[in-house]
Amino acid sequence: MAYTSLDISKGTGCLLWFDELIDIRQIPNGDGQDIYIRMASSELCGSKGNKNKKIIISFTVSTGMVLLGMSLVVCVLRKNQKRKNQMKQIQEERLRRDAEQVQFKERQQEDLELPLVDFDTVAKATDYFSLHNKLGEGGFGPVYKGLLGDGKEIAVKRLSKNSRQGIKEFKNEVVCIAKLQHRNLVKLVGCCIQEEEKMLIYEYLPNRGLDFFIFDETRSKSFGWPTRFNIINGIARGLLYLHQDSRLRVIHRDLKVSNILLDKNLNPKISDFGMARIFGGDENEANTNRVVGTYGYMSPEYQLDGLFSVKSDVFSFGVLVLEIVTGKRNRRFFHPDHHHNLLGHVWNLYKEGKAEELVESQVGYSGQNQSEILRSVHIGLLCVQQDPEERPNMSYVVMMLGSDIILPQPKHPGFFTERNNFVSDDSSSQHISTTTNEATVTLLNAR
Repeated sequence: MAYTSLDISKGTGCLLWFDELIDIRQIPNGDGQDIYIRMASSELCGSKGNKNKKIIISFTVSTGMVLLGMSLVVCVLRKNQKRKNQMKQIQEERLRRDAEQVQFKERQQEDLELPLVDFDTVAKATDYFSLHNKLGEGGFGPVYKGLLGDGKEIAVKRLSKNSRQGIKEFKNEVVCIAKLQHRNLVKLVGCCIQEEEKMLIYEYLPNRGLDFFIFDETRSKSFGWPTRFNIINGIARGLLYLHQDSRLRVIHRDLKVSNILLDKNLNPKISDFGMARIFGGDENEANTNRVVGTYGYMSPEYQLDGLFSVKSDVFSFGVLVLEIVTGKRNRRFFHPDHHHNLLGHVWNLYKEGKAEELVESQVGYSGQNQSEILRSVHIGLLCVQQDPEERPNMSYVVMMLGSDIILPQPKHPGFFTERNNFVSDDSSSQHISTTTNEATVTLLNAR
């Protein structure tokens, strides 16, 4: 197991051990003998192995730290590059918008002769968009009442950042209204474009929207039939101008009660042309993948197939007429005896010869107006026919409203009953923008 060389001069030679080693000591002054012990190689290399392990661990840790540091550097560089790219995109987008706005302003000044109002003037006129001056809010954004320095009252439609109406619809509305002048269309007096701010400035109409009166149980009592019939005629003349008599042929595509504003004399003004479509030449109809409008007012062929024409607006007008006569909403109509909407209810009473029941409970209606009221109901049903070809054009509607000519018999209306495959409220699951009373929807359909 072990041996040692003894002092040869004394003749002692070599000393061997074959058993356990005991009583082995290290002599401090170096007078002792060296002993050689047989051991396993693993035991002999113990200290060296530990040293090697320390070297390996140190190398691994150092390498890991280096790799981690390099990863952090790469991440920082990538993040900085991404930020630079984003800033570049934002700057390019801003430059593009600025250029677009410059072109837009030049176009207004050169082609439309529409006054451009600076932001400070609009802000001051509305008392810096105070809640006190807020008239309401729709899917496009809030509307404020304002007073210009010359004493002229205005209504400012301020496009919100989350608006369903983007720059395209904003431009569309400006182009439409600026080129259209009719006593039954809302008048655009200017616009404001400054950086992110986009605003349309209209004439101020003190009596708000038609829905404010006819759907309110209290206010509707003072809204007699002569006033309602005058409003029906005014809307009809405004639509006739859009479809036939103006320089542009315009389809509104979002005609509804809340988009009919009233002036101080309760004359109707058609508003909100953000979704309007301008037709040129001999174009009479079009097809779109982007259906915009409001449930309860959209025609069947438009809502289901994206096909729209002047007859689409005629359908919306027919719904308006029946709502104005009855004071009831089409889609929110409820009757304990059936599940039809207002169109279905009116159609059932008309078939049974009981159309007068629609107006018997209406305050402000008199017997001398009954024939005129029933004639309006008849015209409303003609306008909401299922087949677009069966609906009259607006020139014929105006003639029927203003004369005693014999009216053709209506057929069953489109969408006269609530359908289970439609949502129960006035909204779409695709793209929604709500207003105070209705919901304007956009459906994106693959083709």
